[in-house]
Amino acid sequence: MAGERILIVEDEARIATVLERYLRADGYTVERAGDGRRALELWRAADPDLVLLDLMIPEPDGIEVARRIRRTSDVPIIMVTAKVEEIDRLIGLEIGADDYVTKPFSPREVVARVRAVLRRAGGQVREATHHTVGALTVDLGAFEARCHGQPLALSPTQLRLLATLAAQPGKAFHRQELLDAQPSGFADERTVDAHVKNLRQRLGACSEQLETVRGVGYRLRP
Repeated sequence: MAGERILIVEDEARIATVLERYLRADGYTVERAGDGRRALELWRAADPDLVLLDLMIPEPDGIEVARRIRRTSDVPIIMVTAKVEEIDRLIGLEIGADDYVTKPFSPREVVARVRAVLRRAGGQVREATHHTVGALTVDLGAFEARCHGQPLALSPTQLRLLATLAAQPGKAFHRQELLDAQPSGFADERTVDAHVKNLRQRLGACSEQLETVRGVGYRLRP
């Protein structure tokens, strides 16, 4: 993790200071912004490896900052929110966050989430694995997926999740299996559900291949 740069975007100075202290103690380089405008400036200038982004920041808010970042970058984003009902939206199509933490939180938990998301991002293209399942193709080597030959706009996390399912078409994966199959795991089973929901929306004409197995989890239909 040496040299990995974290951008903390948090308007509460006390919280930002605590997070910075814990992240620096874990070996990270840290930049801080207290509002959306400064966050975008630092994101462009500092080129962080991960953005820890509070939802309720001023000018513009965290959702708008995430939208702007996602237009040109797949940098991992962990959203910080006190609004549990926002979680599906934060990990959704429009935002594309990789994970979330809810307030109040333990700084150690945040550091663990940062470490996990960075490991997952760093390992997302290690295997040149190609799968074809019906009209879907997944190629981790090229880091792309297609439906009927048309490219799909998937986030890194969504692509890895689809590749896991495509590796064993027809197999019903328990949520815990999908947690364990990622390089460092998702945060919890609710995060799996949110990612699958949004992956299904991005699959377009191939969405019917991604099935929910009641009481178990999910599978990709051959």
